[in-house]
Amino acid sequence: MNMLGTFLKPMHPEGYRFVGAFAAISVILFLIWEPLGWLGVGLTVWCYYFFRDPRRVVPIGDNLVISPADGVVSLIQPAVPPAELGMGDQPMTRVSVFMNVFNCHVNRMPAGGRITHVAYRPGKFLNASLDKASTDNERNGLAIELPDGRRIGVVQIAGLVARRIVCFVQPGLQLDRGERFGLIRFGSRVDVYLPDGVAPLVALGQTMVAGETVLADLDLPGVPARLGRAI
Repeated sequence: MNMLGTFLKPMHPEGYRFVGAFAAISVILFLIWEPLGWLGVGLTVWCYYFFRDPRRVVPIGDNLVISPADGVVSLIQPAVPPAELGMGDQPMTRVSVFMNVFNCHVNRMPAGGRITHVAYRPGKFLNASLDKASTDNERNGLAIELPDGRRIGVVQIAGLVARRIVCFVQPGLQLDRGERFGLIRFGSRVDVYLPDGVAPLVALGQTMVAGETVLADLDLPGVPARLGRAI
């Protein structure tokens, strides 16, 4: 990879109009006062960076569950999946990945399977790192049926500055691990609900890379969630 490719990443089409708007405002700001124009340039670059959509190398192994989002593991706990996903009322292990405004916000399938439910629910815009954001905030959920019949839930959750959840998929689609299924504009969170008996292989505070970081192994027996430590 050359040096230019290290810094310049492909941009998702969802970002084109936002970057264009920031660039147009920057031109106007230059006409008003040059320092303001350079501030606009900085914001335009940030907007491009926010909507970046880099290629990812998906780990090999049909048994692997991978992270659907870039960010940091903020919660690992039992929780009942959103009712609209039709996944029952029994608690499942939920792993939450919190994305700040500097993370890549393109979301990817954690496992290959058939989409059985896609459900949007309006709500509040609380800080996405809070536990109650899972129930109170605007969200969009997917239920994924695995080849062996088990199901995984994935929920996109809006945050303080997120005002738009975008989902690219519909019920009935068959998708592979790592395929893009949506994005959230500006700061947010993605929850993953693991099948019964499957424990996460990640730790609280761990940095996640969408499409690459292994979150769980469907073939491993349940093991305690990791608390992790800084070194």
